[in-house]
Amino acid sequence: MKILSLSDKIVSFVYSPIVKRRFPDVDLVIGCGDLSYYYLEYVMSALDVPLYFVRGNHDVLAEYDHGNMRVAPQGGMDLHRRHAKYRGLLVAGIEGSLRYRPGNFQYSQSSMWGHVFSLVPGLMVNRATRGRFLDVFVTHAPCAGIHDRPDLPHQGIKAFRWLITVFKPSYHIHGHIHIYNPDSVIETRFGDTIVINTYGFREITIDLTGVT
Repeated sequence: MKILSLSDKIVSFVYSPIVKRRFPDVDLVIGCGDLSYYYLEYVMSALDVPLYFVRGNHDVLAEYDHGNMRVAPQGGMDLHRRHAKYRGLLVAGIEGSLRYRPGNFQYSQSSMWGHVFSLVPGLMVNRATRGRFLDVFVTHAPCAGIHDRPDLPHQGIKAFRWLITVFKPSYHIHGHIHIYNPDSVIETRFGDTIVINTYGFREITIDLTGVT
């Protein structure tokens, strides 16, 4: 399965008719936050594939475009505190970042633990019925100690690190950490999990041979 993951930055050629030629065989779009709802809608529609998303700390409660109001990308599935299954791929997500100012989709470390614990019953069901807990963990913020930064807005989430340590998803895909230096680390293996900073966009191929 091929995934196109997006976050934080509108990429001009992605938001254009070129996107279908550039990504002809994408099966799924994943949004990791801080992107306009119309942008995610456009990519989903242009590629004619499902969209799963979480919101970032800069996302808005409502977006207005040509007199229309959106509270989410229409046709997409909000993954926050939810599980999804698509063609055998097991996905779950958590929105937002650490709270550092008044605003939406920001949480304390303790609140993030509550979000993560809400996923545990579904993870156990996955294990019992599918033989594994999770394939892709989708978040806006990074986990503590991997791709994060020392300033409060960009500190990683301790609960996310616990989740990938205990439940060992194949991938943890996040946004939030902007990349300006070409030498920046954007992919890290942590135990059984590949952690990917998807700033802008990334193509990810996952082998689902033999999974149910």
